[in-house]
Amino acid sequence: MAFPEIQSFMRLLEERGELVRVATPVSRELEITEIADRMVKAGGPALLFENVRGSDYPVVIGLLGTRERVALALGVSDLDDLAAKVRALIDLKGSGGVGGMLSNLPKLRDAMNLPPRRVRNAPVQQVVWRGDEVDLSKIPVLKCWPLDGGPFVTLPLVITKDPETGERNMGMYRVQVMTKNTTGMHWQRHKTGTKHLEKAKKLGQRLEVAVAIGGDPALIYAATAPLPPIPGLDEFALAGYLRGQRYPVTRGITVGLDVPANAEFILEGYVDPTEDWVVEGPFGDHTGFYTLPDLYPQFHVTAVTMREHPVYPATIVGRPPMEDAYLIEASERLFLPAAQLIIPEIVDYHMPPAGVAHNLVFVSIKKSYPGQAYKVANGLFGLGQMMFAKVIVVVDEGVQVNDFGAVWREVSARAVPGRDTLVTRGPTDVLDHSSRGWGYGGKLIIDATTKRPEEVGGAQSSREDQAGDLAPEVFTPHASADLPTFEGVLAQRQTPDGYWLVALHKTRPGQAQALAQAFAAHPAAAGIRHLLICDDQTDVENIQDVWWTILNNIDPERDVIQTGALLAWDGARKLPEEGFVRPWPPKIVMDADVVRRVDALWHLYGLPKLDGEPGTPH
Repeated sequence: MAFPEIQSFMRLLEERGELVRVATPVSRELEITEIADRMVKAGGPALLFENVRGSDYPVVIGLLGTRERVALALGVSDLDDLAAKVRALIDLKGSGGVGGMLSNLPKLRDAMNLPPRRVRNAPVQQVVWRGDEVDLSKIPVLKCWPLDGGPFVTLPLVITKDPETGERNMGMYRVQVMTKNTTGMHWQRHKTGTKHLEKAKKLGQRLEVAVAIGGDPALIYAATAPLPPIPGLDEFALAGYLRGQRYPVTRGITVGLDVPANAEFILEGYVDPTEDWVVEGPFGDHTGFYTLPDLYPQFHVTAVTMREHPVYPATIVGRPPMEDAYLIEASERLFLPAAQLIIPEIVDYHMPPAGVAHNLVFVSIKKSYPGQAYKVANGLFGLGQMMFAKVIVVVDEGVQVNDFGAVWREVSARAVPGRDTLVTRGPTDVLDHSSRGWGYGGKLIIDATTKRPEEVGGAQSSREDQAGDLAPEVFTPHASADLPTFEGVLAQRQTPDGYWLVALHKTRPGQAQALAQAFAAHPAAAGIRHLLICDDQTDVENIQDVWWTILNNIDPERDVIQTGALLAWDGARKLPEEGFVRPWPPKIVMDADVVRRVDALWHLYGLPKLDGEPGTPH
């Protein structure tokens, strides 16, 4: 099903009980975030805030906040169907005579839906603000978290064009509102928008930019998708393929760019590459930590166009799980066939929410020779944005990669620290605050597959014997009832599957490493393979919170160390005295007054109770 625009998708969700209207007046500063955060973590409905203080426009949030809603938005009954859809398209037959060629026709018809189509009368241009009429404060842009540097557009579809080739790009780069007609433009150095700006600077010209807000859900998803470098495949083309029809675009009012004709708002303008960059941030980011202030280009808004009755769509990012986890899952399903074309032994892969996309990848393989797990992991590091992956865990084909506990049980049982773990280096996400350098750091491969004799140092045998002889060794973990007490340890527990979880109040350099050595030497370590040392804000009773903290706070080369029979993961805060010169960012935590206010008003919002108690803080 193709949705003409986001409001038709909203109507369908409301008919299905998947969207709830909130008539109570709400603030765009923090209050909407607190309400929406609780709702998405509970798997609740999307929310339409009809009365936003200081704006004439309603806010809709959480439209893609469940796996089922993302599938509906992308026109499939289940996200797994995306893989089948792509696999059918790329499996074009080039033989078999006339019959073989004719069998391709339905697939080729799908492919012909890729190019966008130009329309003259665009709903998004029914109302136009130009010049001094432009006032971004009239649009209900959210301030999401207490330490944010200001209000941020969180679902922006940022459109640019290569000044030399004319190639179009659309990306979702956050947009901080600075003044009534300027914003920051968060183009990280590896993003296509940055490359376009660099070319414009060499040519001595401004770079035209359009920021679309809204459009149909398929286009919003497409702007987040890590597209492979295929000629002619851009975000409009992907959206067209997902919709089953060519995407409608129109020419901007003040820029020579194609913009989605069915969007809610369009911000048009330019970035001048000769201008000094402006301070942008802080921003409560998808990692669950704040991205600290930095310098970025400034976007000058020359016009705003919109529908006669627009709705402002937004999302929030922060501590997982968030709405973006379901968009990431859609990308997993969509690009699985392409990954399998390049690395055919891949059975499945998954990026769990605790890893906030790049920090953790689980992959299952059909294993047939020694060392294959490392071959697959290194191959993944070479696939597009998978180069940013920090930890890759490889398991046997029978393990369900979307079962978080099952994968870590395989790691404990089958991966011997040191023997079956490999540290390497490579590019990292520039939002990774713990890496050894900006955009560069350590990576960890864990081979949790069943081992062959060559992988365990067993006796040599004939080639025929080795071909089917798998090593039987499996570690049997167990928890200890008697745990030691050491300086700074606020809470700890061991799990039956071989993990020791520790919350540490760190006050001095080297404290985590000293703790790891002391714990490794203690008898309680006998049934344990992994020691997970977290900061003092971590709930050791919540395994997702533990892994989220660990994965954000480690550079594997520096912080994942074999200590005796343990693999110690140092996820505590790093200090300047330890050679870490960059500021350590805070975790995102909502202001306590806002939490209390939402608690008190929950009964007025008309929303369902969560966990048996309205407004329960999370």
